[in-house]
Amino acid sequence: MVSAKFAIGQLITHSLYGYRGVIIDADPVFSLSDEWYQRMATTRPSKQQPWYHVLVNNSSIQTYVSESNLDPDFTEAPIQHPMVDLVFCDRTRGHYVLADKIN
Repeated sequence: MVSAKFAIGQLITHSLYGYRGVIIDADPVFSLSDEWYQRMATTRPSKQQPWYHVLVNNSSIQTYVSESNLDPDFTEAPIQHPMVDLVFCDRTRGHYVLADKIN
């Protein structure tokens, strides 16, 4: 069984590219297409680990990142992204609180 190191709402930093972000969803293993993996996952991280959907700070980009490429971000600085207020309802001690789902 695969265990996730990070949680939804947790702040992270990409270990290779240095950007900050917040996790909005997680998959226990890679779940996108092989075509996406070949085109986008240039460092070829293992597909057999958790992968996270991340809102990238100071951007409108959402990315998909393997757990091995993430580090916790302890700065507690807010994430600037247009979807933050749609996905989360609050932020406490640097961790975002997921908003209630409508349906």
